[in-house]
Parts: sequence; C-alpha cells; structure tokens
Amino acid sequence: MSARQMRLLWLAPVLGLLAHIPATNAAIQQTKGDFQDKFRQLDEVLPTPNVYRNAAGEAGHQYWQQQVDYVINAKLDENKRRIDASENITYHNNSPDTLKYLWIQLDQNKFRPDSMSALTDTFGGNSGRGPATQAANGDSPAKLSLNALRRQQFVADHELGYEIKSVKSGSRDLHHVIVGTLMRIDLTTPLKPGKSVKFAIDYGYNIVEEDAVSARSGYEHFPDDKREGGNDIFLLAQWFPRLAAYTDYEAWTNKEFLGRGEFTLEFGNYDVSMTVPADHIVSATGELQNPKDVLTSTQRDRLEQAKTAKRPVFIVTEEEALENEKAGTDKTKTWRFKADNVRDFAWASSRKFMWDAKGITQDGPQKHVMAMSFYPKEGGDLWKKYSTEAVVHTLDVYNRFTFNYPYPTAQSVNGPVGGMEYPMISFNGPRTELQDDGSRTYSLSEKRFLVGVVIHEVGHNYFPMVVNSDERQWTWMDEGLNSFLDGVAGREWDPKIPWGVEPRDVVGYMKGSSQVPVMTQSDSVLHLGPNAYTKPAVALNILRETILGRELFDFAFKEYAQRWMFKRPTPSDFFRTMEEASGVDLDWFFRGWFYTTDHVDISIDRIYKLRLDTKNPDIDLQRQREAEQDKPLSLTDERNRNEGRKLWVERFEDIKDFYDDNDQYTVTNKDRNKYREFQSKLKPWERDTLERAVREDKNYYVMDFSNLGGLVMPILLEMEFADGTKESMRIPAEIWRRSPKAVSKLIVTDKNKELVSVTVDPRWETADVDVENNYYPRRIIPSRIEAYKDKKSKDRVKMDLMQDIKTELKTEDDAKKGEASNEL
Repeated sequence: MSARQMRLLWLAPVLGLLAHIPATNAAIQQTKGDFQDKFRQLDEVLPTPNVYRNAAGEAGHQYWQQQVDYVINAKLDENKRRIDASENITYHNNSPDTLKYLWIQLDQNKFRPDSMSALTDTFGGNSGRGPATQAANGDSPAKLSLNALRRQQFVADHELGYEIKSVKSGSRDLHHVIVGTLMRIDLTTPLKPGKSVKFAIDYGYNIVEEDAVSARSGYEHFPDDKREGGNDIFLLAQWFPRLAAYTDYEAWTNKEFLGRGEFTLEFGNYDVSMTVPADHIVSATGELQNPKDVLTSTQRDRLEQAKTAKRPVFIVTEEEALENEKAGTDKTKTWRFKADNVRDFAWASSRKFMWDAKGITQDGPQKHVMAMSFYPKEGGDLWKKYSTEAVVHTLDVYNRFTFNYPYPTAQSVNGPVGGMEYPMISFNGPRTELQDDGSRTYSLSEKRFLVGVVIHEVGHNYFPMVVNSDERQWTWMDEGLNSFLDGVAGREWDPKIPWGVEPRDVVGYMKGSSQVPVMTQSDSVLHLGPNAYTKPAVALNILRETILGRELFDFAFKEYAQRWMFKRPTPSDFFRTMEEASGVDLDWFFRGWFYTTDHVDISIDRIYKLRLDTKNPDIDLQRQREAEQDKPLSLTDERNRNEGRKLWVERFEDIKDFYDDNDQYTVTNKDRNKYREFQSKLKPWERDTLERAVREDKNYYVMDFSNLGGLVMPILLEMEFADGTKESMRIPAEIWRRSPKAVSKLIVTDKNKELVSVTVDPRWETADVDVENNYYPRRIIPSRIEAYKDKKSKDRVKMDLMQDIKTELKTEDDAKKGEASNEL
C-alpha cells in the first residue's frame, strides 16, 4: 500500500496508548441478542451414546443386528416378461426384543397406479427418477412430455406389482397384510431373542419396461435384432420380497418406498437358482455354483485363464454373442449362485451378452476377485476397453481408503438402467452409436460417463453394501461418501474429467433458494443430486484437503469404514468417528455443512496499515506532517496556482508571524520534555520492547473480514508484496468462535515486506460462492465478450468426434456451394 492510503497508529496496550482504528465489522454487525455459536457441540443434537453405539462412534459392546437367509427358486418367462418364484426365508432374531410380526418390503408395488408413489407424484414437481412433467408458466400452456405419456400408458396396459400367492410356515398359512410397498406377516408364535423362524413366500410379478417407467430395474427391448420379435436385456433388482430392517435406533424401518429413498436391509446368506432360456447368459450377485451345467468347456477354460490375465479375457466373445442373439430357444437352463453375508441380491439375463473378465489378487480373506463385464454389441469398443478395467481401478483405490474388497466378484452390466448398484453387481448405461458404415463410435461425454458410472456404482459395494447405512433415511451416507471416493478414484484415472466433487461444483446449489439441509430425509430433498451427492462429497473433499489434511483424514475415514464393515452406522457414528480418530473438533464443520443451508461467503472488506507511534515528537510529528503532505492537493488550490495567483502572504511578505514558518507539527521542548518523562516511567522490559519495535519499524496490517454466507470456514490468504513475492496463511475456522459474523486479524510483516494485495481462498478450496469480494483491493471482474450468431454451438464434449473426424474435407468451391444452398 502507498503512503497515500490511510495511515493509522498501532499502539501497544501495555503502554497505555490509543490506536486510531474505526469500529470493526464485528462491532458494527453484532447486535444485542443475535449471537450464534457456530461452535456449539454437536452432541446436543446427536442421539445419546448407549450400549449399542458409544460416544467414540463405534459399535457398542451390546451392538446387534438381525440376519436373514434366503433360498430362492425363480423362473424368467421371456415371452411374458414375468418372474415367478418361491423363496424360503430364515429370520434370525439377534435383537433383545420379542417380535410378534415381521415387515416385508414389496418394492414392485411402487408401480401400481394406486401406490403412494403414483398418487403423490406432482405435476411439474421434483418427483424422483422418472420423467418429469412441466408445469404451466404464466399464460403459456402446460406441457406434458411424451415420456410421461408413455409411462402412463405402460402402467395402464400392464398389471404391475407383486402377486403374493402364498405365505406359509411349513404347511400353515401365515396371516399377512399388504400396506402399499410393505407387507406385515403375523407370526403364530412370538419370536424371542436369539431364536429364528422359517417361512416361505410364493409370488410373481410382471417386469416393467425400464425405458417406459424409468425404474431401478426392468427389461429393455431391441426390436431390430435379427431374431424374430427382437431381444431383451433383463435387469432384475428389488425382484423378491425382502425383510425390512429392524434396528436399535428405529425398530422396523418400514417407511413406504416412493422411489427416491432406496432401502436399508439385513445381511444374510443367499442360495438362488434362476431358470432362464438356455441361450441366455446370467450375471448375478455371488459365485456361480454349477458352471458345468450352464457353460461350455471352452467358456470354463477362458474363465480360468482370465483369473491371471493382464487384460480382460472374453468368456463370451462378440462373435458368439452376435450369433447367439439371432435365434431363440424353447429350452431352459438353471443358473445357481451363492452369496454369503450380503444385504441384497440382483441379477441380469440376456442372450445378447458378451462377457469379459479379469482376475485381481489382494491381501486379506478374499485373496482373489474376478472383475467382469456383461454387455451387448451396442456397448462396442467403449465397453471392451474400459468397463472391466474401471472395475479393477475402483477396487484398487477404494481398498486403500477403506478395506480390501470382501467378495469374490465385482461386475458391471450394460442395460437400460443408467447407474444402479447391488452387492457384487452394478447396472450401467452408456453405449456406442451405430454408424452407416457399420462402425460404432461414441462421444467424449459417453466415454467419461462410462468410466465415471462404473467407478461410482462399483464403489457402492463399499458404501452401502458393506458399510450398511440406511439409504431410505440418509441418502448422503452412501451417495455422498461414495461420490467423494469416486472423485478420488476418478482423478487418479483422468483429472480432466469433471468429477463433480471440487468445491466450485457446489457453489451454485449452495447459494440457491431451493437448498435444504443434507440431513433431510431422502424423499423430501428438492434436488437430490447436489444435496445427497455433490455437497457431502465436496464437504469431505474440503475436510481432507483443507481442514484436516490427508494424513488425519485418511486415518479417520479408514477407521470409520473398518469399524462399520458389515454393520449399520448412523450419521452420529460417522461424525463421532471422524472427530475421535482425527483428534480434531469438527462439530462446527458437520453442523454447518450437514444441518444448515448456510453457504460460504467470506469477504475481505478493508485493510488498515498501522505504524507504531514512537512517542518521540521529533519522529512522530514529522511522520504526521508527511502524511498530511501526501493527501491530494485541493482542486481549487491547484487551479489557482496554474493561473499564477499569488497567496496573500506572498504578496505581503513584510507581514508575517510565527505560524507562517511553523505549523501544528512543529516540535517544541515541551514535547521533548514530555517524551523524556514518558521514558523515565517505563520499566526496563517496556523500554526494551518499545525500542526494539521502533528499531525494527515493522508493518502492521489489520484485516477486516465479514462472514456473509453464515457458514464458518478457515480463512485462506494469499498475500502479495511490493517485492513481487507471495506468502500464504491459513487461519483456522476457530477465528469465528466469538464473532461469527465479522472478525479482524492483525498481520505483521518485516519493514521490507510492503503488502500490495490480499486474496481470500485463492485456489477455490472452500466453496466460496462469491470470489469477487475475496480480493483487496477489489479487482476488475474478468469476463469475455464473444461474437456469436443466433445459432447455438454444440457442446463438443457431447459431440461424436470419432464419427465427425471421418467427414471428408470440402474444397473451397464445395464450401461456397453449401453456403449458397443454405441461403436459399
């Protein structure tokens, strides 16, 4: 700063001197009664620790959870697009409670026209995963999309939801009541703690067309395949009646399934047999138990070869899949899979699938894992190159941050679902485009989508398939944590891909009017993507890179993952573990980011340059005179001088007095005597302190900051000096603990380090929504003006450049002819 800028005196309080500093922002903005303690302990709102969940965020010494085992026999009727099945369920009551009834999830009932989901779907609202309609706007007519009409027509034309044929315990019928997407089964004898009960359910349902209703599973039809009538890909999930969870914190988690809030489930062992057309390939949760019954000897040999291959090996090649999809069969095969200690089971079936696989070796109980992909010809080279390799990459990164993958397979399946996860299997959507020359190409956007969705959905095997959080209640506990980790894995794959976890990716949402707290229940969130995925992922990214640092964060995060492997954590367990394991008070962070709609907006309002008053009149009065002379000259005085006008005292020099040669800054002996008297009263240490400060003549800067967004965060500074150097300073968030609206900070620099500018959060680490008030002095806001035509340019990331590059280059004459035809 130049000497012309405001000069104020910094004076040591111990000397009893005064500093000419205006009232700070804190004094101006803080009014009686409006103080908010942003650092109140979070335990005030968290559940009280108990024998099931202790104060450290660990499972308590009496922690329990139920277990449910399933033996299922299912048949896929390809022509009717229907599942008929029977399941034998063993329910183990590990709780301390006696249970008179059990609650079953019937997720397929969501598609019934009289379901709560259908009846509460609003016109033009934020309804969930399905195609949204558009509400009227002013005088414009209301709009109804063709997708919405298609969904209505499909639901009207098909009988959807479960057909429950029987519920029995042995030969005895069990009384049951269906309540929307739930069913209560009344037990003949109350189930006491430590006991188990066995019962069976026979059921069936018609599979939805996923493209028509926009679901988490369903079938996709390919009418143009050479087989008469075309082919289908079946993705089967939420396909069997499943036990609702019974927990220590909520008892039965029997909230209606509306489509957005997913589910929380019990771990158990599965033995599942699926009878499908004999030419189908099946991918499923678990390990295949009867390969000799369903695979050829060549396919079994390839599968064995894939275990140690450096690159994926085709178990079913593209040529074989193409030949397979030409003709159907009336014969069937039964594929049998087993899966131990999983919370759900899903599968996929189609004659269109090619299948590749690659083995992974790791430490731990599960030493060998098979990464596999299943996809039709429509997947093309995009899937051949990247799907299985992305699976392998995901396990490699996630293992480092959590625990070694505990299951024998990790699968990626291409079908109509854009992205959905289940234990050991995920459904992923991106595809290639068939061109006229027979080639298949894809855009950069599709490539990024495939890599990103595979990492994300396979990553869900860790959260929530092993760390079993309640998705119906707290979506962010699986989506947010997983989005954070998929961002870590993704940037190790290709940092140029926009992973959506950088602080700048959430500022638009955080300053918007439709934000709700992250802790909002899933079905009530207005914008699920930014709320449950982006904001918590960004928060964790900031916590790792800016608040805690990688060493502390990574240790605490891994501790949380390992503590809650195969258990059911709640938000309080996560918050407490991160604090306890890192050793850092994070209540302010979790309260602000997860419980409020505050945003980050720290403004640097003013910087005062202060200079020590020496009390020596020969020094201080001369400094004051220089400061007065540095003020801009009066415009009137300047013009008078330019016109040659003489001052009165210049015209009459014989009439002068003492004050014409001396001013208010003239030093007198009285001033000097007062200074000597001041020095004589100083204690030795006071005199030494003052003399050193005068000798060093350092720069004292007082910086005023305002917290305009309400969310307290560290103040990250980059200071630039007159000598061209820069220095960084990271002020912890606790600076706001007594004055959350505004604070002032004293910064001291050496005499030769003259401050010229300061930037708050120069690397955009904190999700500050307004970076323009982060500069002092304020900068001219950079932007650019671009000449453009009315026709909007395409997003080149979404363009199929693989195809466009084949276009022949036109001559100048051809180009001119094209322009002429366009004008006509």
